Amino acid sequence: MAYEVKDYSKLIGMQGFSDALLKNHFTLYQGYVTNTNKVLETLEIMLKDGKTGTPEYAELKRRLGWEWNGARLHEYYFENLGGNGVFPKGSKLETLINESFGSFENWLKDFKTTGTMRGIGWVILYQDIISKKLINFWINEHDTGHPSGCNPLLVMDVFEHAFMIDYGLKRADYIEAFFKNINWSEVEKRTK
Repeated sequence: MAYEVKDYSKLIGMQGFSDALLKNHFTLYQGYVTNTNKVLETLEIMLKDGKTGTPEYAELKRRLGWEWNGARLHEYYFENLGGNGVFPKGSKLETLINESFGSFENWLKDFKTTGTMRGIGWVILYQDIISKKLINFWINEHDTGHPSGCNPLLVMDVFEHAFMIDYGLKRADYIEAFFKNINWSEVEKRTK
């Protein structure tokens, strides 16, 4: 069964994100889904044909993580956008943030600072599914650096394609626009 592209056109018109930026970003995401399906299909054929011991099979297995995570991380990212950015006071999420960071302000400072670090990648608020502790991570590439046993709660894309059209090199301005559009109810649903 093929991985299906999700429709995020409801985000068009979102404050701080031009239509051109969003449409380009959707096209990039669709490419990850297309490539995920191509890699999965090719791996399935190679498995049936007994070609699993080949360098080509090994390289496709490695590539699958890049394409799959590229698609899935974009889905988390788009799905945690489209809100009004108002943080839910008195929520389970607030309790978890306070327990893990001491305060919302401490968490926010850490998340935004992580997002303005030099480099490309993702900033992800993860929840350790064992301890329930929240941790902000910098993820450099789609397929590496994800903490084992953790659930992504809030995902922010900090690859250039997420902001350059609208903000140029002003990543901090993009991060402010991101925060004004967070759908905190979606983030809350991801908590364990």
